[in-house]
Parts: sequence; C-alpha cells; structure tokens
Amino acid sequence: MSDMVAEYGTTADGHWAARVDYLALIAIPIRDGYRLATASTRSKPISQWSAADGFGFDGQVADEASFRAHVEDCMLHFRQRAALSRTRIDLLMSTPWGPSQLATRYGEGIICFDTASHGGFFLEQLRNAAMPPALRLQDGWYEEDCDWALVATGYPDLFTDKERASADKTLRDWLPDAWEGFHGPQLERAESFARDREGFERDHAEDWIVIAATQSKAHPGDVIGIASRGGKRGAAPTRNFLIPGGEYERGRHGFVIDLSRHFRAD
Repeated sequence: MSDMVAEYGTTADGHWAARVDYLALIAIPIRDGYRLATASTRSKPISQWSAADGFGFDGQVADEASFRAHVEDCMLHFRQRAALSRTRIDLLMSTPWGPSQLATRYGEGIICFDTASHGGFFLEQLRNAAMPPALRLQDGWYEEDCDWALVATGYPDLFTDKERASADKTLRDWLPDAWEGFHGPQLERAESFARDREGFERDHAEDWIVIAATQSKAHPGDVIGIASRGGKRGAAPTRNFLIPGGEYERGRHGFVIDLSRHFRAD
C-alpha cells in the first residue's frame, strides 16, 4: 500500500470530502469548525456525495488545511497498518464479553477478539508477564474502550503512529494512574480529563451541581436544574433551581449553581 493516495473533492452540497482506501470522509460545518463524518459512498464519485451520506464520526477539525492533514494522517495509518503482521485467525473461544466471533493476531501471544457486543485483547501468560507493571492487568484481558491503550503502550511496535497517539490520550484522560506509573511525571489538570474531573470535584465539593435538567413549564424557555451537593447521585438530597435557558450548558464536568442568581424552584 505504499502507493496509496488520497482522493479529494467537493460533495454535491458543497462540503469538502476525501476518500482513502475504504474510508470516506465529509467535513460538515458546525459552530466551531467542521465535524468529520464517515460515509458509506464507495460506489459513487465524490461529486455525488452529500452530507446525508454521513453516518459515523471521525473527529473535528478547524479548517480545510486541518481536514487535509487529518486525511494524510489516516493514509499514513493505513500504510503503517498494512506493514504490520496482523492476521485474521479462526479462534472461537469464551471471552469476558461473550463468545468470540472474530479474532486478529497482532503478534505472538497477543490476540484481539470481537464479540457480538464488545471486544478486546487477550495477552497470553508470557506476553502479559512482560508488560510493564504499571500497565499490566493480572488476568490478561484488556477491553476495547480504554484498556487496549495499555497494550498499545506496552507493545508499541505492534501499533501505528495514529494508534499510539490515541492510546497515549486514552491513558492520560481515563487511566492517569497507569500513565503516571509508566511515564513518571504527575499529570496536570489540563493534561487529563480524569485529573481535571478530580480537581473539579475538590473545588466544588460543597456547591450545588446540576445532575439532571428539564424545561420549566412555569417559565417557558428556562430550565429547572435538579442539583445535589458536589454533584453526588444516588441517595444524595437534591434541590431544584431555575436557570435562564440561554445560560444553561452542562459544561465539561457539570453546571455549578450560583446561589446569588439561580433561585430555588422546589
């Protein structure tokens, strides 16, 4: 695949688009940039595509240069992946997520399983024992949402540049203890979603945080925010507050009630 090239064009409704191998992307304008929609358009020329063909999500970019850079990164990813020794194998077995349907061998003793509902990696005993302690899960099973990033970090030569970058971000955001245990330095709040969340919870432990919201019937256009101390859920006591509709936005970790402005609506 070293001769793979990207095909660029404009859709029938005027959006930037590109095709790389089986991947079709359409840049759809949103408030702060462009949403990259994956599309099922392999049988049509780009000039016949439209935003209606988009169904998946492959990130967000700021402008046309960023769109083209993303496409080039995807092309490099495909080239690097083709150069790796991943092979499909017939291996049906029980996994923590149900019976396997497909299996891909990434390397000796490292297999990725797909099931009807989920999937992930299994590292055989010697391979798992060779994982850095900060990244190792004792049972050798690494689910596909976050734990896969432990495998990609422990065995980087089996993954592409794009996958390694994604793994690093996944660990920073969702498994910061593992990232810090492997790399050493402590992550700052700006470097990790989880660390930022922890800081938010410390900063607002005594504040009322909205945990659910609904439109106000008595004040059309405004929002009733159902809040608890520190955003705790379950059996935590709650209060209702009236929030101007144009102001309410959940935000990164939750909407903080300002008692001087947001009045009780119980």
